[in-house]
This record gives sequence, C-alpha cells and structure tokens, in this order.
Amino acid sequence: MNIYFLVEGRRTEKKVYPRWLEYLIPDLVEIKDPFEVKKNNFYIFNGNGFPSILDNHLRNSIADVNSIGKFNYLVMCIDADEMQVEERIKEVTDFVEKEGIKLIAKTIFYLIVQNRCIETWCLGNRKDFKRNPDEEILRDYVRFYNVRTHDPELMGKIEPFETYAQFHAAYLKKMLCERKKIRYAKKNPNGVVEKTYLEELIRRLEETHHITTFHIFLAFCNQVKKEINDTLHLQ
Repeated sequence: MNIYFLVEGRRTEKKVYPRWLEYLIPDLVEIKDPFEVKKNNFYIFNGNGFPSILDNHLRNSIADVNSIGKFNYLVMCIDADEMQVEERIKEVTDFVEKEGIKLIAKTIFYLIVQNRCIETWCLGNRKDFKRNPDEEILRDYVRFYNVRTHDPELMGKIEPFETYAQFHAAYLKKMLCERKKIRYAKKNPNGVVEKTYLEELIRRLEETHHITTFHIFLAFCNQVKKEINDTLHLQ
C-alpha cells in the first residue's frame, strides 16, 4: 500500500499530516522522494497554495504517479477557503475532466477538502479551549463564535480578517496560547501534532458530528489501515 499526498498548505499540512498518519496508520513509512517508493510508503508534496496546486502541481503529480506505477492512491488535500465544499470539489473535478488528466488504473484519486482549512479542524479540540479566557482579543473571538459549543466549520470571520482561513488560524493561535502557552504557527504547528490532540478531535467528531470534513480524512485512514491488515492476513 503506497500513497502519494498532494497538500495545498505551504507549511502546515506537510508537518501535521505525517504525525497524524503515524498514529492512524502506523504501518506506513514516509519517504522523501516518490521514486524511492517500495511497500507501505507515503510521500507528501507541497502544492504551494491554491490555485497553483490545481493549475500546475496536480498535473505534475499525476504524471509522476503514472510513471512510477507503484502508488495505490493519489490523495489531494485542499482548503475550501471562501467556497462551499461542494463548489471546491466541482472545481477540481471540472478541471480534471476539462484537461483530460487520467491516472493509471492501479491508482485511485481521493479528494479531501478541509472546511475551511486545517486550523478549522484543530479548533475542534474542546479540552484545550479555556471557557473564560484572560486575553481580551480571545474573549472577543469567543463572543463572536464559541468553537467549543458550535461547529468550527460553520464559523464565519470578523474584521479585519479578509478570509475565513486567516481568522480561523488566528483563533487557534490565541486558543492554544491561552490554554497551554503553546506558540502555534503555520511553519511550526506546535500542539496539534500530538497524539492526544488528534484523539480530542476524533472525540469531538464522534460525540457532536462537528468538523464533518475531518471525517473524510479519518475514513480514508481507516480504509487504508484495513486494506493493509487484510493484506497481512493473506500472507
């Protein structure tokens, strides 16, 4: 079982995903070069934001996957950003169809849309949410939208933030600093890469059915883990 991940984030996903995959699919081993793929490997390529991930890197990744011929999945992970999830999915599928881009039969294309971004998922950790924060800015955020009780994926944005992703990332940064004095940054996503943090996000999903696009990622990981285990039992 080999997986090629094409992620949108310039910095965050490339650091968060390997750690989460370590916990969710421990049999997978990361490689730094897709041409080094052997068995039960995964490779992550940074698509450097939208739309370059679609206009340039998706085409190039498909070409690599097709030429190598050893990847079972090509997984594209992108943000919904200002669009609805369904609109973002349609944008990708329309592009692939229009451009006539095709994978070899061995490889399955799997699309994960983070609604609104990966920080939105991470706001689902109720344990690291301080009910009565000390910092006034965070209190303003909570008054605008309480992510502990309401679904982070449904949160809007406040001024002066121009995008949902900017506000959600700022909210997460303040939340983690307030509760655990963790200095979260996109280039250094401290806190959220820990196993206990991931477990809290899974608990939030299971108990409230919030952060539903996170379920797509988990479902994929569970599917891959089962496929690996089934293969081992047949040996």
